[in-house]
Amino acid sequence: MKFEDLITEINGFGRFQKMILCISLVGRFTLPCHFLLSNFICAIPSHHCDISSLDAEGIFGNLSREQKLTVSIPVQDDGTPASCHMFSHPQFHLLTNSSSSSELPVVPCQNGWEYDNSTFISTLATQWDLVCDKKGLNKAVTTIFFVGVMFGAAFFGGMSDRFGRKPMLLVSYISGMAFTLASIFSSSFIMFAVLRFFSGFTITGIVIVSVVLNVEWVDIQHRRLVSITGSMAWAVGSTSLSLFAFYIRDWRWLTVAVTSPLLLSTVLWWWVPESARWLIANGRVEKAHYYLKKCAVMNRKEEVISRIKPEALYIATDEGKKNYSYLDLVRTPKMRRLALLTGTIWFCVATMTYGISLNITGFGLNMYLTQFVYGAIEVPSKLIVYYMLEKIGRRKTEAGAQLLAGISLMINIFIPKDQWVGRTVVAVLGKGFAVAAFCTIVLFSSELYPTVLRQNGIGYNSFMGRLGVCLAPLVLLLDSFWGHFPQTILCSVALIASVVAWQLPETRDRCLPETIEDVEETGKNLIKDHDKQEDEEKITTN
Repeated sequence: MKFEDLITEINGFGRFQKMILCISLVGRFTLPCHFLLSNFICAIPSHHCDISSLDAEGIFGNLSREQKLTVSIPVQDDGTPASCHMFSHPQFHLLTNSSSSSELPVVPCQNGWEYDNSTFISTLATQWDLVCDKKGLNKAVTTIFFVGVMFGAAFFGGMSDRFGRKPMLLVSYISGMAFTLASIFSSSFIMFAVLRFFSGFTITGIVIVSVVLNVEWVDIQHRRLVSITGSMAWAVGSTSLSLFAFYIRDWRWLTVAVTSPLLLSTVLWWWVPESARWLIANGRVEKAHYYLKKCAVMNRKEEVISRIKPEALYIATDEGKKNYSYLDLVRTPKMRRLALLTGTIWFCVATMTYGISLNITGFGLNMYLTQFVYGAIEVPSKLIVYYMLEKIGRRKTEAGAQLLAGISLMINIFIPKDQWVGRTVVAVLGKGFAVAAFCTIVLFSSELYPTVLRQNGIGYNSFMGRLGVCLAPLVLLLDSFWGHFPQTILCSVALIASVVAWQLPETRDRCLPETIEDVEETGKNLIKDHDKQEDEEKITTN
């Protein structure tokens, strides 16, 4: 009996599958919080040179605070004290004439900085003075984290295909929590950066494993539902991050708050089953039969599994216990083409999505409100995706979402920067389309790769996606060369991804491929010509 038929008979979306989905939502909730955490812990509050040492020497006498700043620090064009320079010596004549301050000699801050604590109690910038010449290190923290995520995706993808979904999920929970909590005790920026790298490396296994595990346990009709529902955890987490950050202004306690759900996830892990598909593909049919029986019992379909012998499950794959690796993604022509196309899309959509998400201060609005709106827009976006995936299919949804995101970014290039309301509205729409594209490609990719390579495929694609995420903060720095440079690059990658998405085969209402041969069109799954023929028949029938 085919696995798809068996899953359908024992209820492809019963209480057993709902249990798996609910458990995975807890762990996935914390991911957007960590992925976007740098928006707040790396924030740079208003600051100016510390002049307390001059005050201690009695140079200022009885001057007020405002007068002390006037004679010690030059004024910027907006009327605020300069952030990185101070006068070489106090300019007392400015108390009566401040118009000539621009021509006075200045020097870099000599005794550190004084920070405005009205918005943040503590950030990485205030902790280790990551301002002025060291300002770029704040962006570097984001890149370092996502470099860890990038390599972690490849690691957990390969290890999950070799050792199973369930054990690697536990490794991700425990190690991710351990490295993240250890980072708050860092005594130096270098120590923090190293621990942040390993936090990204380990925590990414949660989404890499849980996405595949959910898809492999449901029938064809409910793959779309579990994918969209699972991604809603991202929307809730992204929105909740703004609330966490609003009430918790210290970077250490904020890190603890967004990591705490992993403790509950670790406890709930005991109820997570191994993937029966993976067990069968690796010849462990007795264990697969055990989990299928648990599924049938919970779904009240015991009579179905009672007549299925473990030996019959060998039919699902003829590959035996062969160990697969990332090299198998490029050994055959159709797999090689598939890897190239999906890898390109993941890279482009991740670069675009995070280029928008990490720019919460670039539109003139309150950063907490911008983060909240960016998270909230994901809910209607994903609901629309749920409808469109069934109505027009995966390929058209992905290509269309990328195209609309690119158009939104293009429009923002021509809107003047002083019209921040219009720019923000267009940016939010662009974020919604970008999220739709990301949500679609996750499901699309999991349906395109065969069971024996699915986790490797998702790991490779996630690696490519995180490579794009690593570059996103660096793309945003290019505004120093030309204000619209970042938007132009993000628009370009969105349009490229839209074109590439049209080259993929449709997977709507198709069985998941089990072996490489299925993808290479020697099996019955994912035959592109057959898909076209079916679509034509549907049109004719309608």
